[in-house]
Amino acid sequence: MTRLETATPPIAAADITPAESIQADFVSHLMHTLGRDCYSATLHDRYLALALAIRDRLIERWVRTQQTHHRRQVKRVYYLSMEYLIGRSLGNNVINLMMEDAVREAMGDLGLDWVDLRDEEVDAGLGNGGLGRLAACFLESLATMQIPAMGYGLRYDYGIFRQAIENGYQVEKPDDWLRGGNPWEIARPDYLVPVRFGGRVEEGRENGKWVARWFDTKTVFGMPYDTPVVGYGGRTVNTLRLWSARSSVEFGLEDFQQGDYIAAVQTKVAAESLTKVLYPDDTISAGRDLRLRQEYFLVACALHDILRRFKADGMPWQELPNRAAVQLNDTHPALAVPELMRLLVDDEGLLWEEAWDLTVRSLGYTNHTLMGEALEKWPATMIARVLPRHLQIIHEINRRFLRVVSAHYPNDPDRLRRMSLVEEGPEKQVRMAHLAIVGSHSTNGVSHIHTELIKHRLVPDFHAMYPGRFNSKTNGITQRRWLLKANPPLADLITEAIGDRWITALDGLESLAPLAHDAAFRERFLAVKRQAKAALAGYLQCKSGYRLDPGSLFDIQVKRLHAYKRQLLNVLGIVIRYNRLRRSPGGDFVPRTCLFSGKAAPAYALAKLLIKLINCVGAAVNNDPAVDGRLRVYFVPDYRVSLAERLIPAADVSEQISTAGTEASGTGNMKFMLNGALTVGTLDGANVEMHDEVGDENIFIFGLTADQVADLAPSYDPHACCQTDDEVREALDLLFSGHFNFEEPGIFEPIRRALLDDGDRYMHLADLRPYVDTHDRVDALYRRPHEWARKAILNIAHSGKFSSDRTIAEYARDIWHVEPCPIEASTEFESDP
Repeated sequence: MTRLETATPPIAAADITPAESIQADFVSHLMHTLGRDCYSATLHDRYLALALAIRDRLIERWVRTQQTHHRRQVKRVYYLSMEYLIGRSLGNNVINLMMEDAVREAMGDLGLDWVDLRDEEVDAGLGNGGLGRLAACFLESLATMQIPAMGYGLRYDYGIFRQAIENGYQVEKPDDWLRGGNPWEIARPDYLVPVRFGGRVEEGRENGKWVARWFDTKTVFGMPYDTPVVGYGGRTVNTLRLWSARSSVEFGLEDFQQGDYIAAVQTKVAAESLTKVLYPDDTISAGRDLRLRQEYFLVACALHDILRRFKADGMPWQELPNRAAVQLNDTHPALAVPELMRLLVDDEGLLWEEAWDLTVRSLGYTNHTLMGEALEKWPATMIARVLPRHLQIIHEINRRFLRVVSAHYPNDPDRLRRMSLVEEGPEKQVRMAHLAIVGSHSTNGVSHIHTELIKHRLVPDFHAMYPGRFNSKTNGITQRRWLLKANPPLADLITEAIGDRWITALDGLESLAPLAHDAAFRERFLAVKRQAKAALAGYLQCKSGYRLDPGSLFDIQVKRLHAYKRQLLNVLGIVIRYNRLRRSPGGDFVPRTCLFSGKAAPAYALAKLLIKLINCVGAAVNNDPAVDGRLRVYFVPDYRVSLAERLIPAADVSEQISTAGTEASGTGNMKFMLNGALTVGTLDGANVEMHDEVGDENIFIFGLTADQVADLAPSYDPHACCQTDDEVREALDLLFSGHFNFEEPGIFEPIRRALLDDGDRYMHLADLRPYVDTHDRVDALYRRPHEWARKAILNIAHSGKFSSDRTIAEYARDIWHVEPCPIEASTEFESDP
């Protein structure tokens, strides 16, 4: 018999160890919750049983956290985001509960591998990239710092698509992440929220007061599902509440009895499609309509829930900003401005002026982009059809706002046009960023350079009018996920050297700096890096058949595919290196493995073509005898949090090469830095602050600055870059000669046009020579492993600023004005943080 067959819960419960307690609950859940025995249980069943055993421990602390917050009548942070890129939860929860040793022992005694069980979990991919991952990091930091908070989002049935590669092309497949069940969530049908769409508005006087009534609407219900979010040390457990759409009409019995089976369920299906998928295709009208409905659905459910909680405490309305800090993560939840006004004016009967004061003081807005095409605008006709009362409110906000602008800047119609919430034109558009700025007391950028560009380029008129509302909050990452969990060997090495203070105070990594000059410590760091590279090589060999040499330099670019992130610049550099290898097959070159990963939006044709290009270049390079393995290029499919946790620890070089002035911040750059990769990057986003922290000699900065990009843009000629540089011209000639795509001639013509005929909007060719020269410096340094290790250790030592704990502390102090609420321990198995 196996140990699992004979396992039974210990009799003397009071005397059992944490490992025995976990083991007993695991066995109990396997049998009594899942109805499995040791013979029928699959690996997934065993994962579920362990997850439920861990959830039991979370729930006790969760309930105590909520009771404490309610009893002390604390001010809460409410974080509204359309995306939460959570990844896997079991490993992170076990680490934050400080139970990993106990779980490993408990499972080991049953003959089970803790890591195998942990890795059985499916990623919760409810986000596309940095925006959603930032939201997940923020929730973890809020709990770790014991700040009362709730995250609000949507419980998409299908998350960001699962990416497959077929013949080099991206193929999107459904991400049915709920198929195997989600043990972390708890449904809350008692908090069902009605959300209305469509209809018409009637206005008139009632009891001497002007009122508006919204009639003939169609209702969809929001069903909340709660997930506990535990902070490190296990004391505070906050909540992520995700909303799922439910029909107000379950079943058309009359249609069914008359044989019209489709009609019997079509209302239910149409309503519940609202939260079916993340990011519907917005290149078609139906997709844009659905996206607008999704954004309002989130806002309506969240604000209803916030006000329900506020009213239950019996507070006067003037106390709302002192009890609720509502943060809008980008423009997606910007409809919170008219919705909160509607609730306060229409439903609660407040006067406009009082409601507006409460709205502005309660809401904060985070801007995440500088690019016009990414700043949401919705056709006024669409809003009128979907949310007629909200369009009225937006127009009234705009009328009153423009009256104030006119008073500040008389006789300036151009300024009024620029600042209006409604953009005039053949089709009037509501500018959601303008709405969010006007309707909130704080607008923050996510890095210093990004904030300055917001103030002086994106919305200078608003900054001139409301200078006190603009502030910078550089993004951050949680070190618990991105070092303690993702890279245990490096985490252990650091803790052994300087202690574990860094886990909750990342600036403690400064103590590593002297060890960068210690040869023995550098050797140990290099051994840890080799271990991570070998682990990645083994994983990719098993999963994809890729052959990686752990002794080569691992050069990694992982992020969503977009022209401004410049994966194409990386490819052009690779082609130049490839040409050098072909010209000098016997030359002394540093072996290099170039890895790409990331997803392209399904409707973004050029980004999808870049994936094909990377795969075609890789196929040619990897199979060319002249290269002889000294250069390998691979695209790793289906980028997600759990894959990032494997790729990032193994990186020697981190590619952060966006055109200066386009990346708001980036957080991948911080994750690589924390794990000891050296950055090759432009002075863009948080790269600027990374450069300030680590010093010019410990980071590879190249290319045009944001100011230089702006100055060059009017006269930039990409053809001139080719005419004056033989290597650049030869690389382009080879790339577009058909060498890499002889079986599919002409497929890369759109890329050639974007680079040469259409002006190279993101200035790849202007930065290509500096980029290539910088990589020559990278090669020279890599030949000196101890000097490389010294710089890598210094990068880790100076990464303390980039913790999401620091970011959250700044939000709490400057924007939300909230304080930590310590939660007392109450069981013998709870550890002090």
